[in-house]
Amino acid sequence: MLTETPTTILFITGAFVSNKCWDEWKTFFESKGFKTLAPAWPYKDAPATVLRDRHPDPQIASLRLTHLIEYFEDIAKSLPQKPIIIGHSIGGLTAQILLQRNLAAAAIAIHSVPPQGIMTFKFSFLKAGWGPLGFFTSAKKTFLMSFSQWQYAFTNGMPEEWQDKAYCDSVVPESKLIVRDTITAAAKVDFHAPHKPLLLIAGSTDHTIPESLNYSNYKKYTDKDSITDFKVFPERNHFVLNQPGWQEIALYIQNWIEKLPVQNS
Repeated sequence: MLTETPTTILFITGAFVSNKCWDEWKTFFESKGFKTLAPAWPYKDAPATVLRDRHPDPQIASLRLTHLIEYFEDIAKSLPQKPIIIGHSIGGLTAQILLQRNLAAAAIAIHSVPPQGIMTFKFSFLKAGWGPLGFFTSAKKTFLMSFSQWQYAFTNGMPEEWQDKAYCDSVVPESKLIVRDTITAAAKVDFHAPHKPLLLIAGSTDHTIPESLNYSNYKKYTDKDSITDFKVFPERNHFVLNQPGWQEIALYIQNWIEKLPVQNS
């Protein structure tokens, strides 16, 4: 239930990509009457090309999941009303945690990294995640996805020239520690607790966060009095935010938000 009609959307970016991936989403939702903000992660408030030139970047390498969650928690608390939070990948995990902390009017988790305790041994998930985890490499150095890793983990199924442009526009160095933290207690959610409305969105061709993993995440939520919804879009990869046809997902989210019941506080 919404206690009032929210007017602000807080977008939370995932790992490996620039917050500029939300630019078209901001324009879309602002045209529908929402205020929007899509802050860069700590140490990443620069163009993707600049951040890649700084690799290996010890500041980004030091970033932990608890730091990231607290950073967005402070932003959410600073707003005049609880925002709707829309997050992608690790941003989707962060959205779920902030919803748990009652800092969101509603949350939409797009191809979300699942909270602690939800795993899959699907080959694509293991292959896409092995490099970013950076085992047997120094955690003091950032991980920068190669173009071939990008093709597999994010833009599978797209023409190579589109994959190349997406890489140049979006890819940034990442903290190996923040990726490792997603399987620790830093990523814990109480799935039995009541919560504000939550929508989990999956894509049928996502190698990094397979549809089945998102469904497992959805099924973990057990409070019958809370709204928890799940939607799969066919042929969507992990580059879903900027994959051609992203507007269909944005429109679905807008309609979902508008249908949420408003309850007097």
